[in-house]
Amino acid sequence: MKFNHMFRIFHLDKHTRIYQSDNVLMRIDFIKDMLRVALIKDRDILPTFSINPDQKDLKTIGRDKLSLDGFELCSPEISEDDDKVCFRHCGHDFKIDLLNFQISISNDSGILYKDRNGLAYNFSGELGNGSIHYTFREEDQHIYGLGDKAGSVNKNHQRYKLDTNDSMGFKSEYSDPLYKHLPFYICENKAGSYGIYYDTYSEGEIDFGKEHDNYYEPFNSIRYEEENMVFYLILGDIPSIIRNFVHLTGGIVKVPDWAFKYCGSTMEYTDADDADKRLRSFIDKCEENKIQAGGFYLSSGYTQIGDKRYVFHWNTDKIPDPEGLSKYFESKGLKIIPNIKPAFLDDHPMYEYIAKNGWFLHYQDGSPAKFPFWGGNASYLDFTNPGAYDFWKKCVKENLVDKGYTNTWNDNNEYDVHDRNVYAHGFSKPIPAVLIRPLFSFLMSKASREACEEVNKDPFIVSRCAIAGTQSIATTWTGDNYTSFRELRFNHYQAMTMALSGFCFFGPDIGGFSGPKPGKELFMRWLQYGVFLPRFVLHSWKINEDSTMPWLYPDMMDSVRKIFELREKLIPYLKDQMNKCIENDYPLITPVFLRDRNYDEETDYFMCGEKILACPIFDEGVKEINICLPSSDTGFRLRGEGELIKGKTSIKVKCDITDLPVWFVEE
Repeated sequence: MKFNHMFRIFHLDKHTRIYQSDNVLMRIDFIKDMLRVALIKDRDILPTFSINPDQKDLKTIGRDKLSLDGFELCSPEISEDDDKVCFRHCGHDFKIDLLNFQISISNDSGILYKDRNGLAYNFSGELGNGSIHYTFREEDQHIYGLGDKAGSVNKNHQRYKLDTNDSMGFKSEYSDPLYKHLPFYICENKAGSYGIYYDTYSEGEIDFGKEHDNYYEPFNSIRYEEENMVFYLILGDIPSIIRNFVHLTGGIVKVPDWAFKYCGSTMEYTDADDADKRLRSFIDKCEENKIQAGGFYLSSGYTQIGDKRYVFHWNTDKIPDPEGLSKYFESKGLKIIPNIKPAFLDDHPMYEYIAKNGWFLHYQDGSPAKFPFWGGNASYLDFTNPGAYDFWKKCVKENLVDKGYTNTWNDNNEYDVHDRNVYAHGFSKPIPAVLIRPLFSFLMSKASREACEEVNKDPFIVSRCAIAGTQSIATTWTGDNYTSFRELRFNHYQAMTMALSGFCFFGPDIGGFSGPKPGKELFMRWLQYGVFLPRFVLHSWKINEDSTMPWLYPDMMDSVRKIFELREKLIPYLKDQMNKCIENDYPLITPVFLRDRNYDEETDYFMCGEKILACPIFDEGVKEINICLPSSDTGFRLRGEGELIKGKTSIKVKCDITDLPVWFVEE
């Protein structure tokens, strides 16, 4: 009956219980530190590529979404009658009302989590199409996570799309959607905190108080297109929730040492007719200005034919000898990370070959689906087709790896596909591509990594679009940001949001990718901020403007050089901290409140690793800042050398743009 679903036991064992009402199943699995819940309407459940608790190499076809392999399972004592089920798990008391299957979790401080009264799940279409889940909300709850979502660190009272988009020039204060699809968030309320991850790749919407309905208590909600719903309730304090989520989704990928160095990038060099000369001049300019670099991001201009870009095509008018270029950079101790894109323009030299083999996303009649892409119409490669997956690996191997390019920058992989009549191969189970759009970016990065690993044990793989689990195979960045002081501050909040979502190695395009050239003060403040981030990359596309390079302002080079020298000194610390991140499934940069809960969650300051408190400047004209140090048993020293300061002390520090950044090292 609509709105009135009484569930009865269908199957049970010591780790799992399944209940049924009409044709709907509700399954719960008892896992250490978490409870997995599944609402099953259709027995043909899509596989997952995000869940990987034993952190082994995932099969190309993914993992059964209901598999228990790799989990540490639990067997709680259960009390059950006709109306409810009760048990204690993860240090909390659980109750499930079998009428409409309403879950609640409580402890000595009150109700930590509960499904909304009345109806919390979309069992038989009462609430619309697809999967829907409503949970009780406190007015002053704190919400963290969701990937790269814009705005403040606390996402309470906001609504966001579950979607990905090519968002060049986005406003990090309010633009939505951006580049990541990550339906994972942490809720902190009066009774504690819990994390919740919805294992889906489909489009939808998530709401933390924008919507209000007179017939129901205040609620959070999520809606998405996939009919079956599988989610994980993760219990513990916020740091342990992050650790358990990262572990659940495969851990953190190893990063080569050189990637911590400054890496250059600009579209200007590869778009130029004399790209080879301009690229080699980057090394000359670094040597001239005593800047130590680890690599260079090769923008897509190297693939041009006319004014369009054709992935895997080398424009030998611009770069006559690709192998020679890679060898030259290698001889100078630098790596090149070439840009590759998953869409093939319909006049690409390989287009007809790919189409003939059926390797594109397609309509039901098998014809390739076409979409606007970089000045033309293009078709997206279907990475759920084993032939297309292997074809991509072959292209990476033959056109990049064999020429000396053993690291890849996987770009423009948000897959702008919204037509439900466009299908993917789905590993022999055809599926509307819209249901798994961001999954293609993961498979693209995985295929790229496998091709590079044939000659490079630890390749550096970068992906702009990401899902849960991407951090286990690739790094990322915050996308094509805009140049302004306000963007600098909200890029920082975006970074804290990504850290709270389990990302480890990332950062923004320092100086801003699009928009005007950064003024002298903004340029210096961005460098002072970026020197403490895992990814230290200046990247830009400034039409009719100078590229944002370290030597942008020659009269500032002495101060710029000191920042780059500081980065070199920090690298041993960053490498050590990164190893701990991998071991502990924990981000490298984090909000200060994770170690001192009384600290302002929206502060401009952040922790770089375990010991460094970074205090960047995000406002124009500031000459001095007043810093309240977090609690510490041992105290802090300004820049690691000043007087030892103990206790929660406020301290004023001068911070001219020509000074070194402001930071403190815990004793």
